[in-house]
Amino acid sequence: MMRVSGRWLAAAILLVPIAARADDPALCAAPPGGVPIIAPLAHFAARVSEGGPLTIVAVGSSSTAGVGASRPDLAYPNRLAVALRQLLLPQRDIRVVNRGKGGEDAPEELARLGADVVAEHPDLAIWQVGTNAVLRRDDLGADGEWLREGIDLLKRNGIDVVLMDLQYAPRVLERRAYSTMEDLVADTADGEHVGLFHRFALMRYWQGSHAADAPPMIGADGLHMTDIGYECLAADLAKALVANWRAETKFARRAHGASAAIAGLPAQTATGADGPRPAVEMRRNDAIPFN
Repeated sequence: MMRVSGRWLAAAILLVPIAARADDPALCAAPPGGVPIIAPLAHFAARVSEGGPLTIVAVGSSSTAGVGASRPDLAYPNRLAVALRQLLLPQRDIRVVNRGKGGEDAPEELARLGADVVAEHPDLAIWQVGTNAVLRRDDLGADGEWLREGIDLLKRNGIDVVLMDLQYAPRVLERRAYSTMEDLVADTADGEHVGLFHRFALMRYWQGSHAADAPPMIGADGLHMTDIGYECLAADLAKALVANWRAETKFARRAHGASAAIAGLPAQTATGADGPRPAVEMRRNDAIPFN
């Protein structure tokens, strides 16, 4: 009879309920239409389409580092790699590097983007930002400039950018600046033509749609996510990234077909990571069907 170590068995017992709950469509469900990442992620899309190794760096503070998770490997960046392989191909070489540091704010994260993100030569950077700013101060006047400076650095190094806004949690909602920060992150993403993953709206949807006996997405500290919260966040983020890739691929094919059909006329193509498509883009806040 095969013997199973106590340590392995404990890990298995822990993982099974998480996986089972995350597979519950009602638990991780996003709002109708999903949580779309509107801006084209040209480098990410090209890497996925060509089938080569994919590198993503997740930079941020404690909710990127995984504070609140029962184990480091249950932080959202680790689960994102798993979810992307499930949606693409299990054998794909997908690396999601966790560069979260608890307690940091935008200026501290900006200062280390070169060493912690650019040095990894990723195809995509996911910058989680906003929560610590709201918890620490009401004056957010400098935050937009910090974000723009960081986005510019990443884009100049050929890295696609997705901003992830603050979490919907009791301690955040106690602060009067939370709605200002939500708008600031969305406006910055719009203005800089980078992606936005609207975590705040997603978590608000979970709060309003879950049954009273559903496992909590936020832990007892009223701020950090639980194992299942991180799992669902990763699952919905992976779906949004794959949907963005499919949309970008479809758009590129249509543009190529149009240019081939109209000889002598330039095709109306997307400008890639540094600019929007010619068509009018939907504002991110308006893309989320919440009241």
